[in-house]
Amino acid sequence: MCKQAESVCFSLPAWVNAFIVGVDTLVSLEERMAMVIEASRQNIRRKTGGPFAAAVFESDSGRLIALGVNLVTTEALSMLHGEMIALSLAQRKLQTWDLGGQELPALELVTSTEPCAMCLGAVCWSGVDRVVSGATEIDARRLGFDEGPKPVDWEKELRQRGIKVIPGLLRSQAVRVLDEYRQQGGVVYNPGQG
Repeated sequence: MCKQAESVCFSLPAWVNAFIVGVDTLVSLEERMAMVIEASRQNIRRKTGGPFAAAVFESDSGRLIALGVNLVTTEALSMLHGEMIALSLAQRKLQTWDLGGQELPALELVTSTEPCAMCLGAVCWSGVDRVVSGATEIDARRLGFDEGPKPVDWEKELRQRGIKVIPGLLRSQAVRVLDEYRQQGGVVYNPGQG
């Protein structure tokens, strides 16, 4: 674990490795989303970060490549959203900055809540060919999270780049995690509140 100002390091909470043991392939999109939502739930119950998680899967087979959970508060880094971590870990695991490379199968990002402005940018440059999201921006804003200046029709923007979008999958289950976080008094971290 590095804490030097000249480097940026982070580690997933120890429970994540145990959580994904035995998870190799999840055939249906619903199974993939359910796993991601459960990871977001575990993240808040174990007090290891915010109420968000994401994973990169092979689109056709459902093979799990990388799971990320939100670590903004525990690692004190505003960029550590679940999507950013999942994409980063997938790139490291596959040893490429382009998850859309010709030598790779099609990859997708499954996220418990639709991407914020930062994560939307990362999606555009990551190379994934599909984004599947659960809760909506409206659901996150209802808790007070600042989702940033996203295009109103973010789905259209991704589709114009050749990225398929499936929004609102298991939305009610994802919203329950957000509600649980609020009921627990979870930190809503926005700029200028520290």
